Parts: sequence; structure tokens; C-alpha cells
Amino acid sequence: MTDAPAPPTRPHPSQQPEVPGGDVPGRSPQGVERNHPEQTTPPNVRRPRRRPGAAPTPEPLLTRPPEATPQGQTGARAASRDSRPGAAPPPEPLEARTPKLGRFLARAAAVTAALTAASALLGLVRDQTIAHLFGASVESDAFLIAWTVPEMAATLLIEDAMALLLVPAFSHALAHRAARRTQDPTLSHDAVRALVLATLPRLCAALACAAVLLILGAPWLVRLLAPGFSNPQLAVDCTRLTAVTVFTFGITGYFSAALRAHGRFLLPAGVYAAYNVGIITTTLTLHSLWGVRAAAVGVAVGSLLMILTQLPTFLKLTSLHRAPRHRTTPAPTPATAPLLATAVLAPVVLFAVGRQAQVLVERFLASPLPGGAISHLNYAQKVAQMPMVLSLMICTVTYPVVARAMAEGDREGARLRVERDLALAGLVVLLGTAMVLGYAPQIIEVLFERGAFDAHDTATTATVMRVYAVGLLGHCLVGALSRPFFSAGSTTWYPAAAMAAGLVVTTAAGAALAGGFGVHGIAAANAIGISTTALLLLGGLGSRVVPIRVRAVIASLGRLTTAAAAAGAAGWAAAPRVGDPLLSVAVGCVLVPTVFVLSGLAVRAPEVVHLLALTRQRFRHGR
Repeated sequence: MTDAPAPPTRPHPSQQPEVPGGDVPGRSPQGVERNHPEQTTPPNVRRPRRRPGAAPTPEPLLTRPPEATPQGQTGARAASRDSRPGAAPPPEPLEARTPKLGRFLARAAAVTAALTAASALLGLVRDQTIAHLFGASVESDAFLIAWTVPEMAATLLIEDAMALLLVPAFSHALAHRAARRTQDPTLSHDAVRALVLATLPRLCAALACAAVLLILGAPWLVRLLAPGFSNPQLAVDCTRLTAVTVFTFGITGYFSAALRAHGRFLLPAGVYAAYNVGIITTTLTLHSLWGVRAAAVGVAVGSLLMILTQLPTFLKLTSLHRAPRHRTTPAPTPATAPLLATAVLAPVVLFAVGRQAQVLVERFLASPLPGGAISHLNYAQKVAQMPMVLSLMICTVTYPVVARAMAEGDREGARLRVERDLALAGLVVLLGTAMVLGYAPQIIEVLFERGAFDAHDTATTATVMRVYAVGLLGHCLVGALSRPFFSAGSTTWYPAAAMAAGLVVTTAAGAALAGGFGVHGIAAANAIGISTTALLLLGGLGSRVVPIRVRAVIASLGRLTTAAAAAGAAGWAAAPRVGDPLLSVAVGCVLVPTVFVLSGLAVRAPEVVHLLALTRQRFRHGR
């Protein structure tokens, strides 16, 4: 007769270790969630009926049934099997270890998406302000050449490179701090504080030197970016003013990565709102004195506001504002050191540079075209990419979860999380693509056609935006798939190589198409090149890092693409029938999602079926 399992002992609250994500509701000390195991079908949700003889509905990527252990038992039953006194702690069941978009992540994603949407709207107001004051002219083109600097800096130092490197580094530091405090709570050594003291001063010095070099080298940079531009001195002046963002964006990205690793997503998502407010206010205040240079000054002012927005919370979380109060002991080199080594840093930076170089190629090819060509490309791309930005908020919120799963060796949990992210992000971006395809002229007319931006600019920008929309899924997949490659903190050159291959395709296609098709050919080259990179990353992820089901992902995205094509065609046909552009867009906001959902059901897209089931469940329970 076996002994009854002893009740698990709990440490006193004062002895509870601080853990990564410890302030996240529903998260255990190992950084995983304590939600109930997933169910193939949510409670109180009826499965869609299948006609006799019909093909079964494909399994959705958003849900997965509970996995069984090799002994044939469920994870929870197998875990309780070895809970006798003296037995080694059993591994947590897969259902508990799998990162889930639970209540906290759902709230974080919703808040992040809302703030991103607000920032995007402010970005549109910023673009509207510049379009109203300067139109699509040589002045606006000069500012957009200088705008290349903050665009590149934001990609490298806030979104891609800095986040891909530092989120795993801070996650490891948090785990290291928790482990040491579990061993001896009286120790004051803080791995997070040590990481900041070891890296932030050096980063500040390097960024300051880079900003100074950029200011001095502005004439050569303008000559490289736009060799045929008609007013290079104006572009040089604007570039020197925007060069400060190399420093300010770097510090902003460092703060954002630290906050996200701690489970704080509100402020990192809100920095772009502060940034755009600074640009808009400065431009409106000073444009009568300095012309388009006022917008460049606004870029510098807005970037400083980004730092101030996050500084107090960063100081609080990293304990830099207070001295240690307990005894100290020498600590071993943090486990995060390899994550910031040059071998890991170089491929991340090259990938981010290659991704942003798509824009550099576009502006290089557009610089000899008639005045306003760069502006048309810029306005079209900014509006078209809004669905992509919103879709990637899902991956931004879950990236620390994927990084923690990879650090713990939970590749199955990482696979499930990545597949869910791809399904959700694909659904969001393809729904937005359908809206852009159907209502591009009306959207541009509502947003920009006023002041110096005339009907001709509206027509050109709208057609370019429709071409850009073809590559939105590729842009979304590149952003979503790059994160798992770098989440383990190991050296991998595959994403940089895939990005380089796509860049070669973009350059070759753009050079071939720009002469005959102008800005439309350049936009088409962008779509072709980024889609090439997305396919390479999708195929490489399953065989190199996370064993995702590539064929299932492609099949799911193919069904959603079919639904998006039908919804976009319906919107394209219906949009001209409503005379007022604002009313037409409002009608489209109802028509396009309706056709998308109906088409998704017709092609048996499982993600659409599942989301409808969850929606019915929410309304049924009044939540």
C-alpha cells in the first residue's frame, strides 16, 4: 500500500522569490501561466455541423487538444503520480507549461493595440499636417529624405534589433535574480541592475558618437540616399536635425525592452503617441519661421518626449534610484552576457538593417522621378501598413513568453505560441488588406486631400497603396517570424540571409519596373521582395528553430487570403457607389468584415470559425 501524497508546502510570503513576470496575473514562479488546460472546443461552444460526406473542417491553429504523456496519461494525472514525499518534483504538464494568450496577455495585447492605434492616428495627423502645409513638393521630399534617419533608427533601436536582443537578455536576468534570491533572500545582488550598469553607459556613449558622425556626414548621406534630388542643402539641414534620434531612439528602445521583459506594455506602446505630439506641435508652431525644417526640429523634440515617458518606471523597475540595503556578495557573470555578444548582435543588426533597406531602395529609385514621387510612396506606405502594425502587436506582447519558453527548453510550448500568433496576426492583417484594396481612394481623400495635397496626389497615392497592400501579409510574416529565430539568444544568420535575398529581389525588380511604371513599379518590387523573405523565413523556422507545422500554417493563411480577396473585391465594387468618401469608408467598415467572415466560413477557414465561436461565448456570458 503506497503512502498518501503529502500536501505541498508553500514558503512564507516573505520568502517568495521575485520572478520574471511575477507581477503578471496567472503566472507561476517559473514564468508560465496557471490557466486550465486547453480544450479542443471551448465550454458552451457548439462545434460547426458537418454535412454527411463533407470534408472535415481543418484544425485551427488557435487551439490545440491536450497532449498525452508517453505513458498515455494526461499531463495533470502524470504530474500527480510522483508527488510522494522525497520524490523528485515532476515536470509540469505541457498544458501548464505552454505559453497562452490568457487573461493578462489578452489585456496587454488589447491595451497595446489600442495605444498603437492611437499612435497611428496621431501619425496620420502628423502626415496630414505636413501634407497640408507642404503638399507633395520638393520641400516635403527633402523632409522625407531626412525622415530616413528616424525610420532606420526606430527599426534598429526600438522595434527590431534592440528588442530582439534585450528582451531575452532582461528575461534571463530576471530569472537569474529570482534564482539567487531563492538561494539566499538576504543577498542584495540584482542581476537586472548589474545588466543595466554594465550595458547602458556603453550604449549611451556609442549612440552619442554615432549621432555626431551622422551630423557631420549628412551631406554625403543625402548624396547617397537621393543622388538626383534638386535641393540637397534643404535635405542636409533636415537630416542634421533628425540625427539626434540615433541617440534618443536607442535609449527609448533600451527602456522599452526592459519594461516589456517585466510585463509592462503600456508605456512602450505609448511612446509613439508622445513622439507624434511633439512633431505636430513643433511643426504647427514654427513652420512659418523655418518652413519644413520645423518638422525636423519636431522629430528631435518628440524623441526626447519618448525617453521622458518611460524614465520613471524604468528607474523603479531596475532599482537604479536606490542603493542596496542588504549585504552583498560577488556574483558570477550573468547568464545574459552571451546574449549581448558580438556574434549574437551582428546577425540581428544586419537583419534589421536589411529590412529597413527596403525603404532606402525605394527612395533611391524614386529620387530621379518627378517631384512628389517620394511623398506619394511615403503616404501610401504609411496608411497601407497600419493593419500590419496592429497585427504585430500580438507578437510584441507574446515575444517575452516565447523567449522564456525557449530559455526553459520548452520548444513544444514555443511552437504552439508561434502558431497561434501567426494565425491571429494573419487574420488581422488580411482583413486590413481587404479594406485597403477596396477603399484606398476614399481613405486617401478623407485623410489627405486638403490644402496643397490635390486630387491628382490622391489618385496616385491610392493606386500605389493598393499595390503595397499585396505585400502586407509578407511584411506581417517577416515581423512575426523573425522573433522566434532570435528568442533563444543563440547566433543565427538565416534571417539576415533571407532578408538579404528579399532585398536583392526588391532592388532588381525595382530597377526593372521603375522606368516603365514609376512609383507603382517600385511599390510592386517592395511587395515581391518582402514576400520572398517571408516564404524563406517560414520554411526555415520549422527546420531550424521552432518545429511549427509549415504546411498547416500555409494552408490556413491561404484560406484567409481567399476570404480577403473576396472581401476586397466586394469593397472595390461598392466603394464608388457612395458619393461621400467618409460615408463610403464607413460603409466599407461594415461591408468588408462581413464579406470576409462569410467567405472565411465558405472556404472553411478554421480561425474564422473559432473566433466566431469565442465571440458567441463572450456575448452569451455577458463578458
